Amino acid sequence: MLAWLQSIDAALFRFINQKLSCSALDAVMRPFDGNVIFFPALLVLAVLLCWKGGARGRLFVLLTAVIIFAGDVLLIGPLKHALGRPRPFNNIAEAIVLVGRGGSGSLPSSHTSSWFAGAFLAYAFYPRTLWVMLPFALTMAFSRVYVGVHYPGDVLMGAVVGAGYAAALLWTLNAVWRRVGQDWFPLWWRKMPSVVLRANETEAITSPASGESEPALREAQYLRAGYLFIAVLLIARLGYIASDKIQLSEDEAYQWLWSKHPALSYWSKPPLIAYTQWIGTHMWGDTAFGVRFFSPVIAAAVSLMLLRFMARVANARLALLLLLIVTVAPMMSAGSVLMTVDPLLVLFWTAAMIAGWRAVQPDGSTIHWLWSGLWMGLGFLSKYTAAFQIICWAIFFALWKPARIHLRRPGPWLSLGIFAVCALPVILWNAQRGWITVQHVSTNAQLDRAWQPTLEHFGDFLVEEAGLLHPIFLGAAVWAMFGFWKRYRDRPLFLYFFAMGAPVLLGYWLFTLRARVHGNWIACAVVPMFCLMAVYWEQRWREGARFVKAGLVTALVFGFVLLPFLHETDLTWKLARWRLPAEKDPLRRVRGIKRITDTVAKARQGLLAEGKPVFVLTTHYGPASQVTFYMPAAREGLPGAPLVYPRSSAAPRDQFFFWPEYRYRETRRGQNAILFVVGDKRPPPAALLAEFESVTSLGIADVKQHGRTFHRVQLYACRNLL
Repeated sequence: MLAWLQSIDAALFRFINQKLSCSALDAVMRPFDGNVIFFPALLVLAVLLCWKGGARGRLFVLLTAVIIFAGDVLLIGPLKHALGRPRPFNNIAEAIVLVGRGGSGSLPSSHTSSWFAGAFLAYAFYPRTLWVMLPFALTMAFSRVYVGVHYPGDVLMGAVVGAGYAAALLWTLNAVWRRVGQDWFPLWWRKMPSVVLRANETEAITSPASGESEPALREAQYLRAGYLFIAVLLIARLGYIASDKIQLSEDEAYQWLWSKHPALSYWSKPPLIAYTQWIGTHMWGDTAFGVRFFSPVIAAAVSLMLLRFMARVANARLALLLLLIVTVAPMMSAGSVLMTVDPLLVLFWTAAMIAGWRAVQPDGSTIHWLWSGLWMGLGFLSKYTAAFQIICWAIFFALWKPARIHLRRPGPWLSLGIFAVCALPVILWNAQRGWITVQHVSTNAQLDRAWQPTLEHFGDFLVEEAGLLHPIFLGAAVWAMFGFWKRYRDRPLFLYFFAMGAPVLLGYWLFTLRARVHGNWIACAVVPMFCLMAVYWEQRWREGARFVKAGLVTALVFGFVLLPFLHETDLTWKLARWRLPAEKDPLRRVRGIKRITDTVAKARQGLLAEGKPVFVLTTHYGPASQVTFYMPAAREGLPGAPLVYPRSSAAPRDQFFFWPEYRYRETRRGQNAILFVVGDKRPPPAALLAEFESVTSLGIADVKQHGRTFHRVQLYACRNLL
């Protein structure tokens, strides 16, 4: 039976793909595979529906995006993988393929499923669109066969599954809303008792939902919406880091190695990142999920603190809007899935800020100061930038005279004492090693050089921050920093947010007159900057500045539209058949690492055939850490018997200097090595090559993804370590 169906499918494919082939149909069918106009047009339509379509338009855009994304990721993708049906061009040599040859399974067609899901949802909200959407969906299905990438059975199943999951998910969401909405979101439920809103529908229920006052119900609704949003994001982010879409960055792998060597501190950073990764990998194993587990958890904790804090000092509606803003800021989004020191710093800086605000109130107690000191201390154990928060406190006391009364009480000084106690591990470790971290940090900031003022980095800093924080939100935050002085400088909350964030941003901006500043250095300032922006622009909106709402909606829509592309840049290919150049791809640093490792492992296996032990050598700690993580043979030897080493040095260059087992010149004498260098066109240092009796170039291997060269790896066979 299956063979008979397959033969019919193949015959229909040949008829459509070959018998109907002509230049006119070629011109019509090719664009349905994806073109540069499709995504911009879709984005414009989404913005127009959100702007002019009212609640129905916004709900349609939201549910369509969520349902199609969920269906494609949770159903279509796994089905393709499980069924594993080859594409027709793999079995039919004479197939006419007019577009790129996909590498995924053929059954079902994801293009077709998405279009039929969209057609069903459009019909559910706008019934008259069926006469437009259905022909487009049918044409899309036909085009997948015509251009040679799917069998007719693939598109038939794609159509059925797409319309089916759209109907099932919409029905489920509607059933959940009817059951839960009345209790959790009574005011919204009275206006919208069904998630499917159609033209000319009016409020179905007008009676009060409960005896509570409407303002109290409204605040409770926004808080519950915030809790739900945080929970959904946490699950989505955990799913993303479990999907293995991206590999570990250099710093993540490097600090994972730290977790194998617990210490009071480390060469370039305090110890808390190593302890965090130690806990994560002991919970989930030495996997990327274990390394990154706490990043989404920390992001959820920060969001929860912000939601409750802003609801208390302002209102719950503004708190929810602030969560949305923080979510779409690329820097904060990256920090929610990558486990580096910055998420920890943001967590403890935010916690210290919230506890500190409670401490400076007239009824603030010593316990609030103690909590603030503890959070600042833990922040310092995460990243040395946390020490700037003490300066921020000094600025706030200078700006707000009523707060200075606390300086006559023990609270602030006890807070400083706790901070000092937390700093002891770092101080002790450095005191035993000649204050090596101080030298490293000062060198990194170029404080060891004479100051030669330059404007070279002044503008670059703003451009980089605009990309990391969202151009509209950065502009609105900087405007708020200066604008509130004219209107609201007598409000302590505004001053407090300014003092907790602006000095870091403005200080680093001025520092660009001396040296380059990395964009993530201001990470701790982002939350207070956005808090100031939120309270400032809400006040302006209440005073009649109606352009605020339009700017917020525009920024959020574009932010949420672009957010998936930051996590999966290959979406540009799915939508427009266009890929970012490799050097512009924001995921370049976390892609291709496994292939680099496979390339190095293959070269090592070849050299092992000569009969001598072979270790792996490279010039930088980053690739050494990544290859160690992804090479099973290297990971098994940790911590005492490493297989992958960075180059040796007479003076500290990285944390490896302090681990005796990485002194390969003492433990690997007489052995061979594979030397690899990633991304550097220059040959390895002569001093490194001189460590071996002979060095033979094995050429350059290109690490590609979808035809783009992401990395270039130089390989050398090094024999007989002297």
